[in-house]
Amino acid sequence: MKQSSCGGGSRALVPGFSVLQPLLALLSVLVMAGAAAAHAVAEGDKGYIQEISGINLIPFVYLGAKHMVTGYDHLLFLFGVIFFLYRLKHIGIYVSLFAVGHSTTMLLGVYYGWNVSSYLIDAIIGLSVVYKALDNLGAYQRWFGVQPNTKVATLIFGFFHGLGLATKILEYDIAEDGLIPNLLAFNVGVEIGQLIALTVILIAMSYWRKTSSFLRHAYTANVIMMTAGFVLIGYQLTGYLVA
Repeated sequence: MKQSSCGGGSRALVPGFSVLQPLLALLSVLVMAGAAAAHAVAEGDKGYIQEISGINLIPFVYLGAKHMVTGYDHLLFLFGVIFFLYRLKHIGIYVSLFAVGHSTTMLLGVYYGWNVSSYLIDAIIGLSVVYKALDNLGAYQRWFGVQPNTKVATLIFGFFHGLGLATKILEYDIAEDGLIPNLLAFNVGVEIGQLIALTVILIAMSYWRKTSSFLRHAYTANVIMMTAGFVLIGYQLTGYLVA
């Protein structure tokens, strides 16, 4: 397995069987927490938004940042995207593509009131986590002899992540008065939250990469991430079938 200069491929991974690093413990927590609360709309936030009208930039910036920081599925995908990216330039490219994707469908989805099942969209978001974990494991090269265009994949999955955001914003039942400025403020908050989460992940990854355990546990980390994605898919499809 090879790593391209922009993180398109994967490095050689060796399964680790010793005690996992704290970062892997965090991934395990995300598996459980993600299934229970990914994209959840807090009742207090929902009630507040339903009571106000007009332009309220600060509250919507806060809600956007809060949603991203607590959006475990988004964080898992971002974790997978930057797992083998070492240069800030390359990280910036992929994160920008993801931001363009989710900003586009989030704004259009809310503005036009696209009626899409949140369960199905969130299942696809779980699939994006599985996709990226398999990509990091070099599965596509081994199975099919090809390497998907990771930039295009990041943009496309960004569209679905944004649509997932839109389905949740619609649950807020935002007033038409001041809708566009409030949506833009929410999007700014999402980007702020993404920057905060990404900074924390990068700091943790930078320390982890300096240790000898990184390559030993890289395989395990991506298997756990893939498992988290399957858990999210199963949880959302079950919700769709029983709803």
